[in-house]
Amino acid sequence: MRRNETGLQIGIVGAGPAGMMAALQAVRTGGRVVLFDANRTVGRKLAVTGNGRCNITNSRIDPDRYAGAEAGFVQQVLAGFGHAELVAFLEGIAVPLHVMADGWCYPRSGSAAAVVAAFAAALEQAGVELHLGETVRSFFPAMSGWGLSAQEEYRFDRLIVASGGLAQPKLGARGELFAQLERLGHTVIAARPGLAPIVADMRRLHKMQGVRMDVGLQLWRGKSLLGQSWGNAIFTQWGLNGPAAMDLSHLVSGEEGELELAVNFIAGAEPLMQELLQRFADSEWPVGIVLSGLLPPKAAHFVVQSCGVAAEVGMRRLGEREKAALWSALCNIRLQVRGTRGFEFAQVSAGGIPADEVVSRTMASRKQAGLFLAGEVLDVIGPCGGYNLQFAFSTGALAGIAAAS
Repeated sequence: MRRNETGLQIGIVGAGPAGMMAALQAVRTGGRVVLFDANRTVGRKLAVTGNGRCNITNSRIDPDRYAGAEAGFVQQVLAGFGHAELVAFLEGIAVPLHVMADGWCYPRSGSAAAVVAAFAAALEQAGVELHLGETVRSFFPAMSGWGLSAQEEYRFDRLIVASGGLAQPKLGARGELFAQLERLGHTVIAARPGLAPIVADMRRLHKMQGVRMDVGLQLWRGKSLLGQSWGNAIFTQWGLNGPAAMDLSHLVSGEEGELELAVNFIAGAEPLMQELLQRFADSEWPVGIVLSGLLPPKAAHFVVQSCGVAAEVGMRRLGEREKAALWSALCNIRLQVRGTRGFEFAQVSAGGIPADEVVSRTMASRKQAGLFLAGEVLDVIGPCGGYNLQFAFSTGALAGIAAAS
């Protein structure tokens, strides 16, 4: 591509959240942008996020909840372009947000497709040159800038790689450009599924299939606690789905050896359950009815069965052994973990380029001048709730501004 005197020529690989944001911020900073993607439309993965509703950010975003990078790195990223800046940007492209009670933010339209359409319109109005359906085969330093090989050879002053990870291969995720980055001196941590359902031995809980409830989860390897979470979980024939399980999945796929998942049905409500049990301890009130005050029927039935009594048995008939078994079933059911459902069912992937190999305020590579990395290509992963899209948009914005400056 020939140099245009009105600004630096910026090549961007990947038209996902990070790449689209990088393109728009680069143009606003004065750059001339060419955006490449092997898909024939922009934002293909973005269009399916949040079950089509697009949980785009979180008003209570906490840098400490990200894994793969020091909290200080994420803090600096968010200080450069954080939640407030993203909300203002989205409002500027006609995407106002609705904030839920838990801080999760969705577009008021309730439509991820509408968000993608707004980004597509913004790219067109900004004059970004789109090369969709064009696979980037390689990129390399060339003539005080960067060369890029796709359907033809291109030359740029700066290059931003926002090509994503390996999650959801049916939407175009391939991860083949990690090898290019490795040849350029970057470390590449093997990708693994993140925010994916956890596969476990569910024989003990087979009668709870279909139950959806808030639980506490802990992931153990022997006596070592690898991680813990709290939130909604869906009990299935093959394992656990939902945010509580998905938030731990990057640890499952990143660990070797036997893992166990400890399930707490009353996490955060232990005092309330103790109060209920004590209140009816000397009564003939059925155990199953007391438990059903806080638990879904199938969960209450499982707990009663676990302590070896019938649901109709009066509370005062429970012996010490039954009481101990009941409390254990409420707070500490152990499941043997078999893995995750893989990249096909993962929302993001962990692994990629270590965060300490880029400058946190600019996303500039510490290995190659004029190269910038953004989004899922970096080994940073957050929990469910808009964390990963916020990180993608934030790193994309910083890369776009810095590359065009």
